[in-house]
Amino acid sequence: MELHDVWFVLIAVLWIGYFFLEGFDFGVGILTKLLARDRPEKRVLINTIGPVWDGNEVWLLTAGGATFAAFPEWYATLFSGFYLPLLIILVCLIVRGVAFEYRAKRPEEKWQRNWEQAIFWTSLIPAFLWGVAFANIVRGVKIDADMEFVGSFWELLNPYALLGGLVTLTLFTFHGAVFVSLKTVGDIRTRARALALKLGLVTAVAAVGFLLWTQLDTGDGWSLAAMLVAVVALVGAIVAIKAGREGWSFALSGVTITAAVAMLFLALFPDVMPSSLDPEWSLTVTNASSSPYTLKIMTWCAAIATPLVLLYQSWTYWVFRKRIGTQHIAGTH
Repeated sequence: MELHDVWFVLIAVLWIGYFFLEGFDFGVGILTKLLARDRPEKRVLINTIGPVWDGNEVWLLTAGGATFAAFPEWYATLFSGFYLPLLIILVCLIVRGVAFEYRAKRPEEKWQRNWEQAIFWTSLIPAFLWGVAFANIVRGVKIDADMEFVGSFWELLNPYALLGGLVTLTLFTFHGAVFVSLKTVGDIRTRARALALKLGLVTAVAAVGFLLWTQLDTGDGWSLAAMLVAVVALVGAIVAIKAGREGWSFALSGVTITAAVAMLFLALFPDVMPSSLDPEWSLTVTNASSSPYTLKIMTWCAAIATPLVLLYQSWTYWVFRKRIGTQHIAGTH
């Protein structure tokens, strides 16, 4: 396997890690409006991800940096062509981080309510737009012979991409509801489990339709296998949450995200950004990659740094592994 193939796989792994971890982050943010009934319950939801949300975003930074270094042509075409949706995502992530930090800085109800609104919208919008972006990458966009995107923003909002956005939105919200049921106690845990069951059924309908569309359009045998794993895992997650097995349900919803994202990358390979104008103008792992020497240096750096990051993040999750409830919020006893 060539180094550019290795880095295509590594970037896929980084995106899988980001969507697995930030997926339930976004889901919890959305649930602050859909699930929480009062301010203490909103604080419980925010506290479930409080120690880890910023660490989860490291996966996005690493994925972007790895793409820039390993596939500069891919990075340039992607970030210039998808400038507006990616800018919206970036602004949302900035505001979301500020909202988490500033919400409790002042006691006024209006102040906290406004930041809670910001958490909801800046979780919902990226959860939707990431699906739109990746669906367009797999489907193909207008790239000319100079490797430049020549389409428009509105062309990115096609039916296939909008369905992809709906899938990531519902899947992340389901993933977040399962996470909340795993991390909380009391009434909020019971309601999170019930909501997760309903969200799982909606997610299953949207996901099966999108994955089948992808498979029929660009899939092969490997992507078909990944699709089957994703569907079976999603069904298993729904069955597990119905049975009250939150740990199994969370693990299986994570497998669903992993298999679904893997399917998209398998359907994409060896392209990294197909051209809908002419297949000969598509960006591939070969014509979009850096030099072998650059990839070799990157490989050594990744081999040293990645285990350290994984150990630190695993330790963080272990330290903050216990369930919480409204009785743990000061002033609500």
